[in-house]
Amino acid sequence: MSPRTPLPLDFALAPFTTHDARARGLTVKRLRGSDLVIPVRGVRLPRAEEASLTARCHALQLHVTHADWAFSHVTAAALWGLPLPWRLESSTTLHVTVWGGKYPPRVRNVAGHRAVEAPPTRRHRALRLVAASDVWCQLSPVLLELELIEAGDRLLGRPAPLATVDEIDEAIERYGKRRGCRGLRAAREHLDVGSESPKETELRLRVIEAGFPEPESNGVIELRSGRSTHGDLVFRRWKVLLEYDGEHHREDGQWAKDVDRLNELAGNGWLVIRVNRHSDFEVIARQLADALELRGWARA
Repeated sequence: MSPRTPLPLDFALAPFTTHDARARGLTVKRLRGSDLVIPVRGVRLPRAEEASLTARCHALQLHVTHADWAFSHVTAAALWGLPLPWRLESSTTLHVTVWGGKYPPRVRNVAGHRAVEAPPTRRHRALRLVAASDVWCQLSPVLLELELIEAGDRLLGRPAPLATVDEIDEAIERYGKRRGCRGLRAAREHLDVGSESPKETELRLRVIEAGFPEPESNGVIELRSGRSTHGDLVFRRWKVLLEYDGEHHREDGQWAKDVDRLNELAGNGWLVIRVNRHSDFEVIARQLADALELRGWARA
């Protein structure tokens, strides 16, 4: 058996059209090779990239030639980096929204949605996506309230916000009275501009629900050394911190930095309570109450 003709480098890394492939000298037989898959008619995708959401979206973008469409709903949410529950994150369906009287593409594993007016769109990873704030609204029928708040906190949160508060409010107004609008407006009341992860969001909401003062998410703390740092959930008036330790805190370099940072916070008079995914919230709540009461807080 003769060796398989190598693909041009750009074809080996990303989807390409059969038209472009033939123009570059690839034969019909080569385009049927086992190292390629057919995500959509007239397009080939390297099998090694088949699991990549971004690659599959680029493949569909090569197929749909008119301009009145964009990736939306769960697909755009994943591309924007919004946190999604596993039941949605694991889906292989691509969601697109079309407008201008166009019809969604009739392609396997593509869910089409029609809009009367063009939604705000942005270019991201060379793909056209519905704007992140409007995508958040589109998720409201399929997310629980906590999940919707976690996704909304990512819109506003660290390290790089995807939308402003005004953009979110404008998107809610555009969404109107469609399914999920009540949950959307309820979630909007709990969004926080400083959140850095879904676990931080969940912890903040549980703390507030338990009757504690509302903490400041990732608030800046000035230290006597002249340096500054951030605390995950900051009760500034009482100099108490809740620190959520994610998986990255287990890395040796990060662990050493955390020790130095927490020691300096303690030297500056801060009481630090550390939390991880195994923590019992009842224990955390008791420890937080003790720390706050030690600093003069009285439960109402």
